[in-house]
Amino acid sequence: MNDNEIKEDFKSFYMAVILCGLVVLAMNYFFPKPQPTATEEAAVEMSVNEQEGENTPSDVENNPEESDFRDVEEVIKQDPRLPLKNDSISGSIRLKGARIDQIMLTKYKQTIEENSPSVVLFNPAKTENAFFAEYGWLSSDKTLALPTRDTIWTVEENTELTPQTPTTLTWDNRQGLKFTYQISLDDHYLFHVKQTVENNTGHEVTLIPYGILSKSISADAAGRSIVHEGFTGIIDNKLKEIKYAKISDKGESYETTGGWISFSDKYWFGAFIFNDSYQAKVDLRKINDHLYQLDYKGLPMQIQSGSSAGVSTELFAGAKEIKLLDTYAKTINKFDLAVDFGWYYFITKPFFYILDFLYHFIGNMGWAILLFAALLRLLMFPIANKSYDNMSKMKKVQPKLAVLQQMYKDDKVALQRATMDLYKREKINPAGGCLPIFIQIPIFFSLYKVLNIAIEIRHAPFIGWVKDLSAPDPLTISQWSHIWVPSALDIGLWPLIYGLTMFIQTKLNPQPANKDQARMFALMPLIFMIMFAHFAVGLVIYWTLSNILSIIQQKIIMHKNGVK
Repeated sequence: MNDNEIKEDFKSFYMAVILCGLVVLAMNYFFPKPQPTATEEAAVEMSVNEQEGENTPSDVENNPEESDFRDVEEVIKQDPRLPLKNDSISGSIRLKGARIDQIMLTKYKQTIEENSPSVVLFNPAKTENAFFAEYGWLSSDKTLALPTRDTIWTVEENTELTPQTPTTLTWDNRQGLKFTYQISLDDHYLFHVKQTVENNTGHEVTLIPYGILSKSISADAAGRSIVHEGFTGIIDNKLKEIKYAKISDKGESYETTGGWISFSDKYWFGAFIFNDSYQAKVDLRKINDHLYQLDYKGLPMQIQSGSSAGVSTELFAGAKEIKLLDTYAKTINKFDLAVDFGWYYFITKPFFYILDFLYHFIGNMGWAILLFAALLRLLMFPIANKSYDNMSKMKKVQPKLAVLQQMYKDDKVALQRATMDLYKREKINPAGGCLPIFIQIPIFFSLYKVLNIAIEIRHAPFIGWVKDLSAPDPLTISQWSHIWVPSALDIGLWPLIYGLTMFIQTKLNPQPANKDQARMFALMPLIFMIMFAHFAVGLVIYWTLSNILSIIQQKIIMHKNGVK
């Protein structure tokens, strides 16, 4: 194989790597898993109770005979509630069971429409998209009355939970035990919950604190794999991630000291947070086709008669605001890792901060992305300049290579020797064009991650018809031409522009001698254009400008080298 062919094989390899990555991403978009038809009510179980003989907290809240989820407003009106509110969230705590099961994220809307309702994070059991948190106590003493999901708690202090007004809930089991929840809320999404038990039974009592996160999610959402969604936690100082689709009914168990555990979605998550000395056993499992449960148990607490004991944990229920999570991470171990920065964490996170700085400097995220593209091209200018210079020389000598290939078509060794001599005379490095392609692989995936995970880019507008840079281009062929187009080929205007720039760029590059490779490279602009049509339009805008700058740089170098 001669060096020209080696060079083309290198180039094909790296382009294939990018293409394969994009195919994987696109497959998740075009072929999601089917959504289940079952609509069971939310279940709440502790996976370790039967083994250890403890009372079952909240036991089972499941009725398989029901075919439809109940209306949220209807469920909320059934029981007394404690309102909660700050500048970031609103909602309520169900006093029956002391369950935190209604939280709206008031800073975020469900759609870009002006009258769109706020994003709902926590929903009550028995409703669609149920998601809630619950605390309680366990005991091996079956005679002890412990609070359950049906227990009605009394509000002892402040009838609304706000950052300025923490609240206290109490319940007396009439056997000498008084249970107390002291709940406070910060200015954002963090609840501090202290569980206390006062023992006046006349004998020692052993109790185990627990917490439950129960979440209902469709199979379509559970099957997504581009951005991590599912269980995320810091278990004994190590990051642990399990996608919803990988959680089994048999479950997983862990033991940890400190850290945190969560159900994490693309932009939002709910998490239990332990202090550095808190020891807990964590259980994770799938209850049915779309219901998942995450629970923990603390260490047993021996409470002498006439005394009290308590334990404190924190609950996060909110948005993945990267700067805010970084602030929390100063006291909560690795809390910023709740955001799925991907393999290239060391690139992805700095990319976000650069984009965020440019956004606050310019005032528009779209222009910030374009400026970011220009800055990256400037940074890569020396490497790209050398590569394009080498590629222009390759293009210039292609007629000479064709003559050599015809002259030595029956002698491959002589052809290789003659080709190497030609490269030496023209000062050409056959593999010189591969480095920029290799460098752009982590850049592409890192920027792709940023535009998909950063809530700061969600619903961020650009100009014209682009109202959400994190969504695909809405101005598709069918919309501006008013003709029917298959959904897979219904491409937006920005992806069309991107495809055109990629087509021009391929024409500037040396054409592969191998006909199969030539056909593959000729199809690349079309393939990438179709794939990019379903990516965030912010990424398409970035790559389009990057292509335009590359074309300008390449044309200048070709002109300098006398290449037509």
